[in-house]
Amino acid sequence: MSAGRICSRVVVTARPNETVREAARRMAENDVGSLVVVAVDGVTRAVGIITDRDIAIRCVAGNRHPDETLVSEVMSAPVQSVDQDTPIEDALSHMASVATRRLVVTGAGKEAVGILSVDDILGLLIGETSEIGRLLHKQAPHIG
Repeated sequence: MSAGRICSRVVVTARPNETVREAARRMAENDVGSLVVVAVDGVTRAVGIITDRDIAIRCVAGNRHPDETLVSEVMSAPVQSVDQDTPIEDALSHMASVATRRLVVTGAGKEAVGILSVDDILGLLIGETSEIGRLLHKQAPHIG
């Protein structure tokens, strides 16, 4: 199975030159915990990612004002990404090697087409193991 098949195709973006408060509002409006930071030239090419944790730790806990701090100052960069055709096992290995819980999933021209999170992978595994459990239960000998 590929990263593009199980990733969230909801890609909410931010610009590096907007304020953290603007980014936080967009997170709230779209009910997401991260925004893909895209190049200012209008292309959906990821240059970073900003998470609710980045805002809490790097901005608020760092005594920075969200109306004066730019996304570029607290985002994680360079962005970690995988192509949408990357096998899940390879994507998970990449997550582990760079110690991140989210990857930007890219398509043609490195355009951001989704976000793959550890939660997406866990959801897939839980679904598969529950199917195996149902099969084993059906095949279990019935003792009388």
